[in-house]
Amino acid sequence: MGIVFGLTIMKVKTPKFRVLSVMFETINVTSPSFNMKMSAGIPVSKASLKTTKKFNVTVDLIAPSSLASNAVFANEVSLGLLPLRSQSNLSGKVKLMLIMKKKKSIQMNCTMIVNIKAKQFQDVNC
Repeated sequence: MGIVFGLTIMKVKTPKFRVLSVMFETINVTSPSFNMKMSAGIPVSKASLKTTKKFNVTVDLIAPSSLASNAVFANEVSLGLLPLRSQSNLSGKVKLMLIMKKKKSIQMNCTMIVNIKAKQFQDVNC
């Protein structure tokens, strides 16, 4: 009986998270380099008892100097498109009835294109 209770009731689900909104605070582009600051609202759900916690995250993106010699990248930036790839990892502990602590983590990998002129994301795939 105790094993069934432990495996079914005390099971911790893996949390889910996604990006709800993104606002660009600054975008400075001088081909082939860029400097961008954006903030995102990220809800995390199903961590415990179907609760949702919201986080606001600020991201600073600065082009490394090695991109200056990349002709393909310089061409895309001059067209007003900035291809990006992101990787997010969220980890934490979930406490169950003050008895058990379980570690859970989740990852999200995305590819997207930033339309510099419109200050919007395009073709977001996560």
